[in-house]
Amino acid sequence: MSKLKSGLVKTKDSFKKKLFMAFSARCLDDAFFSSVEEMLISSDVGVQAASDIIRELRNEIFEKRIKQPADAKTLLKEILLCAIDFEIEEYSYPLVLLLAGVNGVGKTTAIGKLAAKFKAEGKSVVVAAADTFRAAASDQLAVWGERAGVRVVQHGEGSDPAAVVFDAVSSAKAKNTDVVLVDTAGRLHNKKNLMEELKKICRVVGRELPHADFRKYLALDATTGQNGIAQAQVFTQAIDLDGIILTKLDGTAKGGVVIAIASGLSLPVVYAGVGEKIDDLIDFSPAEFIDEITE
Repeated sequence: MSKLKSGLVKTKDSFKKKLFMAFSARCLDDAFFSSVEEMLISSDVGVQAASDIIRELRNEIFEKRIKQPADAKTLLKEILLCAIDFEIEEYSYPLVLLLAGVNGVGKTTAIGKLAAKFKAEGKSVVVAAADTFRAAASDQLAVWGERAGVRVVQHGEGSDPAAVVFDAVSSAKAKNTDVVLVDTAGRLHNKKNLMEELKKICRVVGRELPHADFRKYLALDATTGQNGIAQAQVFTQAIDLDGIILTKLDGTAKGGVVIAIASGLSLPVVYAGVGEKIDDLIDFSPAEFIDEITE
């Protein structure tokens, strides 16, 4: 069983039952479309995304002259896949990955797992512990770094996060390191300062490693559902995001939030957290995800 498949057990059980009920209809009437829309919303796909999906489903059914609910289900799968399937360019090296997000979503853990993932792929890695507001974050990263066998650059509590990133990037340049992973703070109660910190970090990376492949990901907790979109909108005000790392996907029965987030933000889900083990942060496969929740 693949890790994504095992991580989607709760979502699959919930989504599949609702899908079965919706497609038990005898004809493709208004009651059918209302039932499918209700199924999507109750699975945390979101009102706007569900409405868009139903509108497209109606149009496709009309244009293709489909008469049977079973055939309409195939169309729905195609529409759902299209909503979350983005082209993601392959990484080039040196690579800098910055991970943003509010406290508690699993950013630091995701950084640690990414470090282990790149190390297992034969890449050299340095981690910048740039969440200097939360002392435990640096300590936690130090533990992950030891487990993964990678360098961790950290300063004292309350120090300038951009200075930590500068030192990590300088170390990466000196040692020809392949990957720089940047952990950041997530204290939204002081939003203005946080956003300025993120912008400053991005300027440091752009100045010191101008030719690096620099990607900025947002960590979102799948169990928070629609709140994730509101969180994302705050961070997109400061930095141009390149993708989503969706943590704790195995902990929710409402994995439809993947569709809400990816379609609502026009951003790909790049990685998904499906467990507690060090190798349980996996490359997200849109096709496998849709197959799992609809079959």
